[in-house]
Amino acid sequence: MTHDIHVIGGGLAGSEAAWQLGRRGFSVRLSEMRGGGDMTPAHQGTGLAELVCSNSFRSDDSEKNAVGLLHHEMRALDSLVMRAGEVARVPAGSAMAVDRDVFSAEVERELAALSNVHVVRERIDRLPASGPTIIATGPLTAAPLAESVAEATGQDSLAFFDAIAPIVHRDSIDMDVCWMAARWDKGGKDYINCPMTREQYEAFVQGLLDGEKTEFREWEASTPYFEGCMPIEVMASRGIETLRFGPMKPVGLDNPHWATAEHPNGRWPYAVVQLRQDNKLGTLWNMVGFQTKLKHAEQVRLFRTIPGLENAEFARLGGLHRNTFINSPMVLDRELRLRRSSHVRFAGQITGCEGYVESAAVGLMAGMMAATELAGETWQAPPRTTALGALLAHITGDAEAETYQPMNVNFGLFPPLPEVKKKARKEAYTERAKADLDRWIGDRAVELA
Repeated sequence: MTHDIHVIGGGLAGSEAAWQLGRRGFSVRLSEMRGGGDMTPAHQGTGLAELVCSNSFRSDDSEKNAVGLLHHEMRALDSLVMRAGEVARVPAGSAMAVDRDVFSAEVERELAALSNVHVVRERIDRLPASGPTIIATGPLTAAPLAESVAEATGQDSLAFFDAIAPIVHRDSIDMDVCWMAARWDKGGKDYINCPMTREQYEAFVQGLLDGEKTEFREWEASTPYFEGCMPIEVMASRGIETLRFGPMKPVGLDNPHWATAEHPNGRWPYAVVQLRQDNKLGTLWNMVGFQTKLKHAEQVRLFRTIPGLENAEFARLGGLHRNTFINSPMVLDRELRLRRSSHVRFAGQITGCEGYVESAAVGLMAGMMAATELAGETWQAPPRTTALGALLAHITGDAEAETYQPMNVNFGLFPPLPEVKKKARKEAYTERAKADLDRWIGDRAVELA
């Protein structure tokens, strides 16, 4: 099979890169090992762009939130992931969440409609010696290919843990105890809230600390966690109040079951566990922020002590998987190419971006870069004032290489606006970004089409 470019990895980044190349007329070989006899420790099936952790793309607010701005920019560039996300969308307040199965199926459908994109179920064990290539194998890169990447980069592979939250069947939740609401009533009543008193909360925290955990393997023992996906028992070990200022934060949530004449809307619990819809049917709900390394039997026992979840039935229990990434600021150039082998680009979480949307965004840019190169044109990066540009700049050189760690998109990556008052700064960042992106797209209308 002949092709213009080889994309290795059929996750969000690889699927997005293949889409961007395919819709511009280039022939793409998209290699995905799942479905060819191989599997990863975290995936459940063989579908392209399978979501293995949360089903949330996080905030969809493009006026005050950096990831919401990234959504906006990706939509402007006809992102496959954002297209499929809209089809698979489920209620999640001001956030964007999707039905996992519908999302994956829509990505596959769109790619199958491009006759020049060929999905091949095969495992690639070494970096191709020649020919345009995009490596988008993500945090679960198979060991032989990871070793080949390590050889090519001249760096030891880095790794941390990414954690998976449990999923509960909706009809097993006691709504006489729980209630539907979003914090401060923003975005609709899209979350199920399980209230806790102080005594219940403190007993729960102690249970997390005492609970039996899955043993680390030898190679896992010194691997750090990513702060944005911290197992709940690790958070609990940092202090009794840590969870109440994290995923179990009760502020802005009036429990109507606790209403009184003095407080007709109810009172805030001492702590709260939130669940977010996980599929379009609304039959599955995931426990927000409850990633864990507790053993499965211990999870069932402990999580059923949460008010409203006494009879909870779990569609999936929590777990952890390894996340491998390269030291991108050191080994990649500004166009995501490997300095030692410029025919190879990297995309997605293996570059050290963190999050579904960020992974897809880097895949989008890698695909556009490769298409520009194949067309014999010169790539012009999005302005650093945009979410895309800020994320790309961070990965490819702006981050400190010696201390490089995975990063979500955030306004701390953007060029500062010191003249703007702090309260108005988020809106100023997004206004500037949208204007600059519009100019960038306008200047390259033919190239980006």
